[in-house]
Amino acid sequence: GARAVVVYPDLGGSSRDADARMEETAGLAAARRVGSGCGASSAAGGVRVPSSTVENLAHTQRETLHAEGKARIARAVAEQVPHNCSLILNIGTTTEAIAKALLDHRGLRVITNNLNVAAILQHKEDFTVIIAGGQVRSRDGGIIGEATIDFINQFKVDYGIIGISGIDEDGSLLEFDYQEVRVAQAIIANSRRVYLAADYSKFHRNPVVRQGNLSQLDALFTDRRPPESITRLLTQHDVALHIA
Repeated sequence: GARAVVVYPDLGGSSRDADARMEETAGLAAARRVGSGCGASSAAGGVRVPSSTVENLAHTQRETLHAEGKARIARAVAEQVPHNCSLILNIGTTTEAIAKALLDHRGLRVITNNLNVAAILQHKEDFTVIIAGGQVRSRDGGIIGEATIDFINQFKVDYGIIGISGIDEDGSLLEFDYQEVRVAQAIIANSRRVYLAADYSKFHRNPVVRQGNLSQLDALFTDRRPPESITRLLTQHDVALHIA
């Protein structure tokens, strides 16, 4: 296995198989709303995923897609983040789930380019929440652009916690938006430890913009064991694997 393979028990008495079936149904419904052709859905490893390589799903659709898996991942990430530390959370519904899971923490300093993350954390009086400047994407509240990169480059944080739209079998981390990628690269460069949170469906999506590689991570958090090609890369690059 990788440097550490941590498997978390089911929480709340829910069945992981039942959750997977529910998530597959939700994924199918969301994929149908995307349409046919390049946006049509595909099934791989029992997970239904949209197959477009050029356009992501709408934020409201992604919020419900694989929601149970994202919630488990979020709790697993939160367990690995200590109180009284600094971190960056980037764009995505998985990082928004992580923000909710961090609400029981104390004394966090959180930098984010995600307005939804800031809204989730804003009422924690013992948190310091810092929002990056830049252009706000109307479709999901993400903040991107050169000003955002310059802002992130002013910090050096304990943890950079990022999501991703797709992971190629060669270990490439892939996204849809070039500007979002450049901000994520700045987060990786300015974090002492980098955690990637990605549900299993991300191993079967292939966006067109290369963000980085699994080798840049300290840990990968997911909800099912990754494909063998991925686990081999994690072992090769000494990346911890957490299966929620």
